[in-house]
This record gives sequence, structure tokens and C-alpha cells, in this order.
Amino acid sequence: MRHSREGRGRTAWRFALGVGAVALLAGCGRQGDAAPSAQTGRGGGGAGPTPVETAVVEIGSIARTVMVSGIVEPIRTVGVNSQISGALLTVEVEEGDQVAEGGVLARVDHRELEAQLAAAEASFQVAEAAFQRAEQLRERRVITLPEYERERTAHAAALAQLDQLRTRIGYATVLSPIAGVVVDKHVEAGDVVSGQTRLFDVADISTLVVRVGVSELDVVELGVGESAQASLDAFPDRVLEGRIRRIFPTADPSTRLVPVEVALEAGAAGFVKPGFLARVRFDLAEREGAILVTSGAIVGAAGSQSVFVVRDGLAVRRTVETGLTSQGRVEILSGLQPGEAIVVVGNNGLRDGGAVRIMSGPATGLEPGTGP
Repeated sequence: MRHSREGRGRTAWRFALGVGAVALLAGCGRQGDAAPSAQTGRGGGGAGPTPVETAVVEIGSIARTVMVSGIVEPIRTVGVNSQISGALLTVEVEEGDQVAEGGVLARVDHRELEAQLAAAEASFQVAEAAFQRAEQLRERRVITLPEYERERTAHAAALAQLDQLRTRIGYATVLSPIAGVVVDKHVEAGDVVSGQTRLFDVADISTLVVRVGVSELDVVELGVGESAQASLDAFPDRVLEGRIRRIFPTADPSTRLVPVEVALEAGAAGFVKPGFLARVRFDLAEREGAILVTSGAIVGAAGSQSVFVVRDGLAVRRTVETGLTSQGRVEILSGLQPGEAIVVVGNNGLRDGGAVRIMSGPATGLEPGTGP
């Protein structure tokens, strides 16, 4: 009996010891879980302020721009045709040659015309002598008036024939009608040409123009004499000044575009070649005193656009109404005032009321209602 009671006592003692160990382990587990929670609470549970760049809302001028492409052309190109028939004795120029007004381009064989001219001169001398004799006889009333008129008419006809042949012989030397550059040569020495055969094309490159098609919705805002800017693929870093030389009175019925001719600055002829591709920019609807921000400050799609205004280290979202856009700047019609500081870089991940850290630009701007 004694041994039985001692066995039951040892068993109860082991059971109590096991329960205590389990309770102790459970208590330690709860303390371990509580410590990380307290530590997380002290850390703030989020990232730090968002780094951004800011700028001040400004007042300036802005204009809606239209960019259209066209080909650089001479201000005029004249086709030179043969006025008489015959073989070309010489061709004096090649493509690219500079010619003065009245410069010799080619010569046509005119020996046959010279023979005709010699015959006409002889006929004229005979007619002139007959007419002079008729005048003397008429004064003495020896011949009748119809006889006198017949000799006078014959004299006039002989003179006209002589002048005609002299003029045609003059056409044997082909002259340039303008000062310019030979852009096309259609014949060679020895070719036989007839009247109105195209021989050369001469271009006046003292002024270069670009003819572009402008939408009927935009051309109504353009006027002759207004400025325009042209850029060339051949010189991408250079912008040429130009002026609208003329606006054609009708639109192309198929494209509904109105041809507009822009004359480039005088110095362009020194390095720009006809045939270069040019992109012409027209400034439309120019406005002065507009509230402007950089395009990077605008967030959101059209109809729900906004910007972030910096106030006391926080980014405050402000809904805005936009107007014209040009060269990376946007006109603000409502929602902002000049002098306010806005976020221009780093605004994509911002939330309304979020903390910001200014990396570049002003930390704050004018208060609403205190702008100039």
C-alpha cells in the first residue's frame, strides 16, 4: 500500500510540472508577438516624403501652333523655249550654272534665215525707191492717189518683212529671261529643234519659298506678311525665319487644304537647296498675359486634369482647366494663380495631402488670392 501511494504522488508531481512548463512557453510566445507589434508602431508603418521638383506658375504669352511640311522651291522657275526651228550649234550652259539676265544659253543655226534676210533687204530697197518716186510724182500730180497708195503699201510690207526676219535671227541666240540658276537642260548641241521646243528651265533662287497646305479651319487665322518658322531635315538644329508671301484664294477640293506660300529669310539661298524638305510652323491664336505651367505639371486625362500645389510640405491636388498648349507649356484657364509653387517632376505617384521633399525649385509660393 505504501508503494502504491508513493507511485501516485510521483505521477501527480510530473503532471503539474508539465502543465507549468506549457504555461511558461505560452507566456513567452505572447510576449514575443507583442514586441514586433510595438516596434512596428514606432516605425510609422509607411515610406518617407516623396522627392519632387517644383516650379512657380508664371504669366507669359502662348500661341497654338500648326506644323505642316512642304518642299523648298525657287520663287519662280521660267521655261526657255526655242522661238525658231533649226539645229543647235552650241549649248553654252549646264545644270547648276549661274546665268545673268540676258546671258547666252544656246545658239541655233540661222544661216537660212540670213539668206532670207538678204533677199528681204533687196526687196525693201526696191520698194523704198519706188515709194520715194511715187511721192515725187504725187506732188506733181502725175500719178493718181490709188497708184501712190499701192507703192506706199508695198514699201510698208517690205519693211515689215525685213523687221520680221531680223527678229527671227535674233531668236537664234537663246538668252536667259531672268537671272538665276539652270535647273534643267533638255537638249544637247546638234539637236534639231522646232518652234516652242523646251530647251532649259531657269530658276530664280534669290528668294526661296515653301508651299504648304493648311487646313481650312486654320488658314482663316493666317494673314499675308505674318511670320512663320521653318526647320529643315538637312539642318535639324537651325530654324529659319519666314513670312507668308501669299495665301491662295481656293482650297484643293480633294484635300480641303489651302495652299500657303512662305518666303524664307534672304540668307537661306546661300545654303538651302531647292527640293529640301521643310517643316513650317505657324503660330495661331496668340495670347498675352496667360497663366502658364510646364506640361509635366499636368496629371490626369483630358476633362479631369489637375496639378499638385505645394503647401507646408504637402502636395495638395488642384483641379485645373487648360487652354492652349505650345512648346512644352500649357495655358491654365482656371484653378491656379501666378506665383503658386507646383510639382513638375515626381507627381505621378503623389496623393492628395502626401508629404513631399523638395529636391529642386521653390518650397512654397504665393497664397491663393495674393497673386499680382
